[in-house]
Amino acid sequence: MRNKLFANMKPLLKSLLAICLVITLAFSNAGDALAARSGGRIGGGSFRAPTRTYAPAPGGYQSPGGYYPGGGGFGSNLLLPLFFFGNGFGGLFTILIFLGIANFLVQSFRRAGSGEVDSLGYSNSKVSVGRVQVGLLSQARDLQPELDELARRADTSSDAGRAQVLQEASLALLRHPEYWVYGATQSQQTALEAAEAKFNQLALAERSKFSEETLSNVNNLLRQATPKKSLSGDSSDLANQQPGEYIIVTILVGVEGNLELPAINSSDNLRQALRQIGSISSERLLALEVLWTPQAEGDTLTTDDLLAEYPDLKLV
Repeated sequence: MRNKLFANMKPLLKSLLAICLVITLAFSNAGDALAARSGGRIGGGSFRAPTRTYAPAPGGYQSPGGYYPGGGGFGSNLLLPLFFFGNGFGGLFTILIFLGIANFLVQSFRRAGSGEVDSLGYSNSKVSVGRVQVGLLSQARDLQPELDELARRADTSSDAGRAQVLQEASLALLRHPEYWVYGATQSQQTALEAAEAKFNQLALAERSKFSEETLSNVNNLLRQATPKKSLSGDSSDLANQQPGEYIIVTILVGVEGNLELPAINSSDNLRQALRQIGSISSERLLALEVLWTPQAEGDTLTTDDLLAEYPDLKLV
């Protein structure tokens, strides 16, 4: 009789267990929502090869290989008359010009065959993708408004504007060394085609850690969103329950040429990395992302969040 009763109740017990599991998962997700992290973002730039223009001087012809005097094309007033009708001097001069052109073509094909000329159009050009990440105590409260203000007024549509953003963001971090707790760097040199994919991969990885981007200025497109309300309906209660402990700032750059950032083992290493990345000139800076979390007032970043989302950070 007992076995029969247990057999009849078994489906009911399974249903109750399933319901309990669903409720547990629902409340677990709600906890994640309550711990929502807003993020700020400043960025822009492109990995496209720059276009070059050549302005011919008056009375001359400008080609990618160099400037040639005369009013017409390459051979109209110089080579053809000297080659066919010139005296000994003219013939010798013509031969020297042809030898120079032949040497230029041979060197160009040799560099192209060896891969020394890349898509940027510069000999031996290299592209690096670098990242500097800083974890600060939440007591550095002046940092977030400073980054917010930088996002609202920054010109991210020009090379000079993005270089200024990079410099000011680096300076903002350098001004708060007493709050540095964690740091990490990463730099990789790669071909132009692979550099853009690597840059986008790192940027998306950081952005995916935000529940929402509440402030962004990318390529001069400013967006500011009102943070979503917590499920409890009172963000101040949430802040009291889960006090924010950290602020994370990430600087990501795409740079023409080599960029070697020091490994982070101390605050001196972190200071050197910030100075190095902040001094990159506008001529070398191809793309930039400055990301920070939390951005909105009342949002938190706890020790558990830090350990889960930023495992690469090292104590400084």
